[in-house]
Amino acid sequence: MLRIAVPNKGSLSGPAGEMLHEAGYQQRRESKELRIVDPTNEVEFFYLRPRDIAIYVSSGKLDIGITGRDLLVDSGADAEEILPLGFARSTFRFAAKPGTASGMSDLTGRTVATSYEGIVAGHLADHGVDASVVHLDGAVETAIELGVAEVIADVVETGTSLRNAGLEVFGEPIMKSEAVVVRRTGASADADETVETKVQQFLRRLQGVLVARTYVMMDYDCRVEQLEKAVALTPGLESPTVSPLHNEGWVAVRAMVPAKEAQRIMDDLYDIGARAILTTAIHACRL
Repeated sequence: MLRIAVPNKGSLSGPAGEMLHEAGYQQRRESKELRIVDPTNEVEFFYLRPRDIAIYVSSGKLDIGITGRDLLVDSGADAEEILPLGFARSTFRFAAKPGTASGMSDLTGRTVATSYEGIVAGHLADHGVDASVVHLDGAVETAIELGVAEVIADVVETGTSLRNAGLEVFGEPIMKSEAVVVRRTGASADADETVETKVQQFLRRLQGVLVARTYVMMDYDCRVEQLEKAVALTPGLESPTVSPLHNEGWVAVRAMVPAKEAQRIMDDLYDIGARAILTTAIHACRL
């Protein structure tokens, strides 16, 4: 049975559960449940603190897990990212009082407060910067006001909380994070064949969800003489399906198109004479 770690709370928990449900896996009904078994898919889910997931996976006690890229890097665990999942995106940056610093070189000799000591210490070392790192569990923006640090490093979304604290971001982003699937480093080389098969099936299912969320199916009718122009607008993933209609000189076309571009593509198709243009959601796929 495949053993998978899933975030039990926080911004990763809800979207991870939704994606797993879309992928056909049974999920917990109550937030208090810490473990469930999905006998149909032969999977056992463990609901753990997001910060601990990479550590559990690296120990080999669990086969794979879903956590944040930032949490994976910060943990220092012997685990690796094997699939980005496209949700819970965030940017990790330095911030300080205006005029304090403008780049990495200005951090030498300063103290940086953060909840992600592993990420920050590694980033400073990679850039040859000698600075002190203070670990705080949260609300790091208050560290400067209270004199604990001169600079903070934290997740920045809109920047509102930083501005309210009189701080501004500076320099290049430390890293960009999102939810990812992680696995013990090198696990695929020595995994049991049955486990490896289930891991690959799990990844294919999640990739299918990602594609289904990104694309829609588009159907339309067009004149044969306009087919090449229409196909250029809707090339599909490999090539569109084209079928003759009962009315001579007309064909029906079906292709997957990016959901974000669907309205523009429909306009362009209409302009070249296509009609009966429809889009439908894709709930699952395998590519």
